[in-house]
Amino acid sequence: MSGAPCLLIEPGRVTATGDWTLAALVPVLPALRKALADAGDAERVWDVSNVERLDSAAAVLLWRIWGDRWPPDLLAGDLQRRTIERVAATRIPLSVRGVDGHGLIGRIGVPVLRLLDNAIGMIAVYGQFLLDAVYFVRHPREMPWRELSANIYKAGALALPVAALVGFLIGITISYLSALQLRSVGADLFIVNILGISIIRELGPVLVAVLVAGRSGSALTAQIGVMRVTEEIDALAAMGVSRSRRVIFPKILALTVAMPLLVLWASATALLGGMLSANLQLDISLVYFIENLQRAVPVSNLVIGVGKGIVFGFMVGWIACHFGLRVAPNTESLSAHTTRSVVTSITLVILMDAVFAILTRSIGVPQL
Repeated sequence: MSGAPCLLIEPGRVTATGDWTLAALVPVLPALRKALADAGDAERVWDVSNVERLDSAAAVLLWRIWGDRWPPDLLAGDLQRRTIERVAATRIPLSVRGVDGHGLIGRIGVPVLRLLDNAIGMIAVYGQFLLDAVYFVRHPREMPWRELSANIYKAGALALPVAALVGFLIGITISYLSALQLRSVGADLFIVNILGISIIRELGPVLVAVLVAGRSGSALTAQIGVMRVTEEIDALAAMGVSRSRRVIFPKILALTVAMPLLVLWASATALLGGMLSANLQLDISLVYFIENLQRAVPVSNLVIGVGKGIVFGFMVGWIACHFGLRVAPNTESLSAHTTRSVVTSITLVILMDAVFAILTRSIGVPQL
């Protein structure tokens, strides 16, 4: 029978017994932490062979007590040793290793190390995505079509109502405010140019990216984070299933596919709202608006808008999966990484939009 986790401390030897899992550790964690601290460093003989069950949370606790190194004498069964080896193989974030965050160097160094650590992690996720893409090109039958279609439905189809509502209201707002200014200078007809360029080229992709980052990006981070907390990720590895091919790749690819479609949908509803507002404010007919929209807005603007949607969708999925994989087995870490995922996604989307604006400044804009 499984029992509470116990620790027997003897001169030169520490023996662990009972059920060492997250659920069993929580009730006795304060007392157990004190006992582990009293046990000393990793120089003692540690016997965990009598532990009935050992999960990743308990293995992390032991690994920290050992000072992130193996004891010289460890008595453990094959299952316990494999669990601890998996924890030992996990890279510890650079920002938590011996850095004092109170001094001047610490205040500067800790954020820099965190940024560097996140950059390395994101590069690893990106590289693995490319490797998985090459693998699925060579083995198309192994593509997880169900996971891909389910994520496209969740991130795309279920977001259509809110994207339409936001786009429609934004179109009305821009048209109403522009009409007040254009009417004062007798340039009513230029509202077609303003709405077409601003919505199709800029506002449509950025608004949808922000919306998807807050809606789908946070959901992906939380979902992967919960899988980390409940050890579903470890279970996939134990069954020989690649977490990147079954979990990460479908999510990133789904957002990359769904985002440009949402951009087209939101831009269309925003233009509809702008047309209705222009009709009421400036008495511009819908037929005239549609006919002049084709002349005022070159097709290259639509291509740029859709291209932004593809890039923004990949970025949101990429960042969401990265932060989801970094969630530690506790609720505080889950909420913190979900917040970081949304903030980072929105920040990088705006930054990338500025890069797009610089690179495409001479494309699709009529020159006077």
